[in-house]
Amino acid sequence: MIGLMEHFDLVVIGAGPAGESAAFAARDRGASVAVIDRDLFGGACPFFACMPSKSLLHSAAVHAAGGAYPWEKAVQRRDWMINRVGRDYPDDSGHWKDLEAAGAVPMRGTARLSGTGRVTVSHDDVEHQIEAGAVILSIGSRSKVPEMPGLAEIPYWTNREATSARELPESLLVLGAGPTGVELAQVYARYGVPVTLVVPGQRILPRDHPRTSSVLAAALTRDGVTIRTGGRATRAYPGGGTNGWHRFDLDDGGSVEAAAVLLAIGRTLPLDGLGLETIGVDASSGRLSPDDQLRIAPGVYVAGDPAGPEMHTHVSHYQGDIAARIALGEQVKPDHRAIPRATYTDPETASVGLLVEQATERGLDAEELSQDLATTARGETSEAQGHVTIVVDRGSQTLVGTSMRRSWP
Repeated sequence: MIGLMEHFDLVVIGAGPAGESAAFAARDRGASVAVIDRDLFGGACPFFACMPSKSLLHSAAVHAAGGAYPWEKAVQRRDWMINRVGRDYPDDSGHWKDLEAAGAVPMRGTARLSGTGRVTVSHDDVEHQIEAGAVILSIGSRSKVPEMPGLAEIPYWTNREATSARELPESLLVLGAGPTGVELAQVYARYGVPVTLVVPGQRILPRDHPRTSSVLAAALTRDGVTIRTGGRATRAYPGGGTNGWHRFDLDDGGSVEAAAVLLAIGRTLPLDGLGLETIGVDASSGRLSPDDQLRIAPGVYVAGDPAGPEMHTHVSHYQGDIAARIALGEQVKPDHRAIPRATYTDPETASVGLLVEQATERGLDAEELSQDLATTARGETSEAQGHVTIVVDRGSQTLVGTSMRRSWP
């Protein structure tokens, strides 16, 4: 069944942070806007990522410090934060109502491009055709699932299950040691769960400064996390370990096992079925290649995770706003030269810009300068540990990167 055609100045596919930002920016400029999502309006951040993980990290920190914060209380607080009290699935009605209040038209359904300036929305066996002056794809990303023998037979976790669990597992194996992996490893370890963190390389947080990785590795070890470096999981044996736990072979010849398994090895883009071929875009590589105005085809733009260069909620907000302004005719471009990033473990890590190796690869006359916090006046009086590191381009006398990690024993 085909519904009547409607026209909107801007059609946004995906109602996460980038999509919401784009919709609000367009409405601020008087444009008509439709926002389409097949799942939760608001995206992963408020329901399965940023908000629940930070709530759990807070609860775990209080618990580890001896405060009265058992797991049951942590779960109640987390469920309240993500609008899941008394429900099996979060309630996104607040995000829907905010869009409506701004004058946008939210639609729940599966959207696909069906040619230049045309979007098809499917819901309950009904197809609804929409005419669009411009389209923004803000489709987010999903957890990467590796092709591994035996893995499909295990009810593995992604960030969705790990941030919404109501029961503690007997033990937890975390594959991957980026921000998601280390944050959730610390949460569960602080609640007494034996946690093993498997790192293919030689250090956790491989995109952070090596000194940052070292300090955090020591903190996780103190919390009870077992860190296995230099090994990648190659095969899974469902129920093949002790007490019926799942066992994994590693390519260094060893093996690990646990009752629950969290995949935190990266993200992929949900491009299948999006109709990109109808606008002449080849997505067979699993990636998109926007130009310097976030455009992938005439009248079609990307924002958030599909746009790169990094996947962060604050980048999604920024790109959504910029993409909407570009789509509506403003002469602006995104500036990704100084993207701030943080990992909210205890201690936290923060950085912005480039590491010295990255700066050198870009042809800069880069120099790195570090200050050990323990040698500063603040460090001596408070027993602080960690570092502040800056990267400068000597040629232009410009600061191009900063990393820092601070902790107290």
